[in-house]
Amino acid sequence: MKKFRHLLRSVLPVICASALGISEAIALPVAAPQLESPVVKVAADCYSIGQQVAAQAGGTLAKASEANRGGQSVCVIVVLIPGKDGQRPRRTEIVVPQG
Repeated sequence: MKKFRHLLRSVLPVICASALGISEAIALPVAAPQLESPVVKVAADCYSIGQQVAAQAGGTLAKASEANRGGQSVCVIVVLIPGKDGQRPRRTEIVVPQG
């Protein structure tokens, strides 16, 4: 029994140290591809296009998102146009090619 305790005391620190080393190796960050800019400007472009479309239509911008239709990038703009005589606003979806 004393031999087992002696063996355990001498081996346990080695096991703990190796487990710590393995956990640090797993926690290392994975190399990611380097991009010119980490910010994607598509959403901002669609938002600014949506604001222009909403102003031209006389409504308010409800949603602006980027989509791919027919292999072409487009902005899907949702505009709320005020209703007449107190009616509910009309929801209009406009698809604009992304420029």
